Amino acid sequence: MELWQLDATDLARLIRTGQASAREAIDSVLGRLHKVNPAINAVVRVLEDEARTAAETADAARSRGHALPALHGVPVTIKINTDQAGQPTDNGVVPLKDFIAKEDSPVVANLKHAGAIIVGRTNAPAFSMRIFSDNALHGRTLNPRDPSVTPGGSSGGAGASIATGICPIAHGNDIGGSVRIPAYCNGIVGLRPGFGRIPSFNPTAANAGRPIGGILMAVQGPHTRTVRDARLALEVMARGDRRDWRWNDVPMQGPAPARPIKVAIVPEFPGCKTHPAQAAAVRDAGKHLKAVGYVVEEILPPDLERGVELWHMIIATESHSALWPQMQKMGDPDGIASMRSWLEIHKPVDLGAYAGALMEREGVVFRWMTFMQQWPLVILPTLADLPPKQVSDTTVEGQASIFDSMRPTLLAPLLGLPGLAVPVGSHGKLRTGVQIMAMRNREDLCLDAGEIIEAAEGVVTPIDPVRS
Repeated sequence: MELWQLDATDLARLIRTGQASAREAIDSVLGRLHKVNPAINAVVRVLEDEARTAAETADAARSRGHALPALHGVPVTIKINTDQAGQPTDNGVVPLKDFIAKEDSPVVANLKHAGAIIVGRTNAPAFSMRIFSDNALHGRTLNPRDPSVTPGGSSGGAGASIATGICPIAHGNDIGGSVRIPAYCNGIVGLRPGFGRIPSFNPTAANAGRPIGGILMAVQGPHTRTVRDARLALEVMARGDRRDWRWNDVPMQGPAPARPIKVAIVPEFPGCKTHPAQAAAVRDAGKHLKAVGYVVEEILPPDLERGVELWHMIIATESHSALWPQMQKMGDPDGIASMRSWLEIHKPVDLGAYAGALMEREGVVFRWMTFMQQWPLVILPTLADLPPKQVSDTTVEGQASIFDSMRPTLLAPLLGLPGLAVPVGSHGKLRTGVQIMAMRNREDLCLDAGEIIEAAEGVVTPIDPVRS
């Protein structure tokens, strides 16, 4: 087996025990990158020289007998909207192509501290505001399973890179589904941690601040091919940074819940049409868990439809004020059309309604926390529908359909809860998939359940891109 085919856990073990070198690992993944990336355009900035130099340093450290961190020599990628010292935080925006970061964001610093080697930066839409990873600066990322549909967004480059074996861990971020949706579209694993688990800010923008909805909902998280790698990446990414007041210094493993663990499944999400294959995936995930002793029941958590409305009221209002002017000034035509369509469907609200939505959100969180005392896990479709066709969000009709499909993804950010996307089943060339939600700081429960589902469904292995 080639080194690029391994997950991060196995690759780190081989490097740590001297059965492979960091240089060999980097050579292997760069060879894979050069073979498959031209077909999908997932990695838009390849850091080949920097990665080879870092690998030599890593191998020298091992030869001197230094203690080796968890990801020593393991290749990773970083999304283009996140600060990495010496690289542009361009966010897919042409006028920002030379906006060079002087220091690392906490998540990048944490990956480096764990010994990971960054081999490239992955694509996203302009301002990371679509579920299509396409922009005027770097071009379009294609889904390696079916190039006619989106690879997801905004972390679509990350998702596609993992699916094709470019690296075992790819960084992403999620305010409305941007880790979980690419995981679903590419048939891989994606973990959206809960509020405050991973320190999160860009030094290039830290002094400017951000709206409260973004503060409460946006998180950093990994894409991987195995659930155990998602657990490993989370532990690494969650190392503290006291500059982020949200960061939780809490154990990765919480207290054991009452047994048997009860799971609420929602095969058909209210307020929209759920594709039968996605509903089947949720029920199959429930069957896998029931087979090992979980109690599984189809039951609706509180405020599902109202929660979706509150997400839009908060984020659309903030985006209209803070981001829409920048998008009109610097965004590309498709990004502008997509955002305009969104703001026509979900219009920004006035100050009173915005404040009321934030206050109502608190009540929804309380009712969910009460519900999850009895039902510690909730499983929903990742998207309600199959991945949409490329560039189908530039009209009001197309955008409305996409936001209907996205309804299940909006709850975890609204509530600040973790969500783990895992593949379950398939539909034609694509994988179907579910998201597993748990209480705040209980990513461990999501991961435990994800490993059981993975054992039943089979571990994800890299694929060659389907040529368009």
